[in-house]
Amino acid sequence: MIDIAILGYGVVGTGVAEVCRLNQAMIQKRVGEPVNIKRILDVRDFPDDPFADRITHDPDDIFLDPDISVIVETIGGAGIAYQLSQRALAAGKHLVTSNKELVATYGPELMELAHENGVSYMFEASVGGGIPIVRPLHKCMSANIVESITGILNGTTNFILTHMDQDNTDFEAALLEAQARGYAEQNPTADIEGIDACRKIAILGSITMGEFIDSRQIYTEGISAITSIDLAYARVLNARLKLIGRFHRVEHDRAELIVAPMFISQNHPLAVANDVYNAIMVEGNALGEAMFYGRGAGKMPTASAVVADVIECAMHIHRVPHLLPWTKTDRKIIQPHVSCPVMVLVRVKDEVPVETIESVFAPYGVRLVPAQADGEQAFLTGHDATLTEDQLQVSLDALGTAVINRIRLLDDLTRPAIK
Repeated sequence: MIDIAILGYGVVGTGVAEVCRLNQAMIQKRVGEPVNIKRILDVRDFPDDPFADRITHDPDDIFLDPDISVIVETIGGAGIAYQLSQRALAAGKHLVTSNKELVATYGPELMELAHENGVSYMFEASVGGGIPIVRPLHKCMSANIVESITGILNGTTNFILTHMDQDNTDFEAALLEAQARGYAEQNPTADIEGIDACRKIAILGSITMGEFIDSRQIYTEGISAITSIDLAYARVLNARLKLIGRFHRVEHDRAELIVAPMFISQNHPLAVANDVYNAIMVEGNALGEAMFYGRGAGKMPTASAVVADVIECAMHIHRVPHLLPWTKTDRKIIQPHVSCPVMVLVRVKDEVPVETIESVFAPYGVRLVPAQADGEQAFLTGHDATLTEDQLQVSLDALGTAVINRIRLLDDLTRPAIK
């Protein structure tokens, strides 16, 4: 029998217990012996829960128990979860987590600690919920140099943008609906400001490079400034508006990384992902493009990925871990000059004439887009010459307060209505 423990009995933790109970026979068949939840650590009691007799408030009941060989961390955050994760690995126990904040912040330290103690630190559920992406990058694509990873990585923001587009509602109403359905937290900052997606693309980029990429150094924008007018421009451009996380390998073993709202062509493979679904496209130099699609969050999808990692650990209890640690160096991995075409939306008439706009952005090309509201003008730029974020900011500063918004373009959009 393989005894496991769960740290944190919230949404994901209860999901893990439910999956283990529901699929007990299948799990035993895969592992070769039963997998038993022996202990669950939480500050609360759950008297009516099927696992009520396993609840403990004392971490020693888990870390000092020699029979418990795999621990699941579903506490969240990078505070007490980090301390307990360190203790679990130091005790020689395999550790499985869904905690993307912890992996994105302390991944190298925890991987190194796991390596020193001959155990695994596994985090499939930290990116994409139930979508398998971490292990495929580590193993299935190990014969490739991964050139790019582009994805819709946050189900909450994707639901909000889909709801705004399909139901013609504003951001605030769509956010309230997401909270009512349990897709968004009461404090949704990490989701709507792009922080969650940033941590996830940092994790995927770190796997790809084999080096730690600090998510705090990635240029990140959220969706809180998106309006119904922006979505009207998406329709004019025959595009969809999505929060995109992007990793792109460049020369000298560096990478461009960005998280921001972007227009993507309706014909782009990622455009199929609506509602709470995620989609991640990976391009390898040998394989070409592959896409991973599914529910990126939620109790049971995330729990399924966690339990898959538990099964992997249980099947290889005495083997050296197969996920290599990320090195952590002072080398500048992130390319500072990210480039991307962009749509700029400005106020016109008294504030800034079209001629001024065209002169400021002339080096990069200017293509006017039919205005979707009175007193404004939209145009595409950065399609005739490389436009870096620094160059974009200098140009926007030249227009001052006339700038309403700017949204990047992921791909070459079809433009039947554009001059």
